[in-house]
Amino acid sequence: MLTKNTQVNRDQLEMITLDQLVPENHLVRKIEAAIDFSFIYKLVENMYSS
Repeated sequence: MLTKNTQVNRDQLEMITLDQLVPENHLVRKIEAAIDFSFIYKLVENMYSS
């Protein structure tokens, strides 16, 4: 509901990181721990400017 007291709520700031959004036992974390994706940098280096 719009009221005159909403100014206080607009001044609030919340910081959230991606690590906070992904649970510790999520499949993405398990894949990241099991596979070394660093080889991708070598495959795509010629697609970026130096």
